[in-house]
Amino acid sequence: MGMQEDIRRLMDLEAIRDLARRYAHCVWIKDPAGAAALFVEDCVMDTGGPDPIHGREALIAVYRNAFGQSDFQPFVHNHVIELADDRATGVCYLDLRAAIDGQSMIGAGYYHDVYIRRPDGWKFKSRRLTLAYLVPLAEGWVGR
Repeated sequence: MGMQEDIRRLMDLEAIRDLARRYAHCVWIKDPAGAAALFVEDCVMDTGGPDPIHGREALIAVYRNAFGQSDFQPFVHNHVIELADDRATGVCYLDLRAAIDGQSMIGAGYYHDVYIRRPDGWKFKSRRLTLAYLVPLAEGWVGR
């Protein structure tokens, strides 16, 4: 692998890691359109609920509703990425603080992502959230 390929690989890895950071930032500041803009138009977001969310417009609607009712403060880290030309997969770990239904909540889990390179940069093709726990802070997660 030559220097140009090494540089491109490093730039790709950083751009993909930046997607996860930007997504977390959009969630923190309650920006549904900003979060959805990080996805391709025909994206799929699986939050672990009964039905995955299909497409940017649906994503905006779901986020607008969720952000209006709750506060989410995600922290992302331990991002592992496998590059394959203009596609990639990755796992990004999540620590979550939230206020849901008037309760302070704490959670942890990870996203399994598929990324795709577009002319305007890397985007999420899909995200699947797996939560190890999301519990009231006073209750804690021991024994979960």
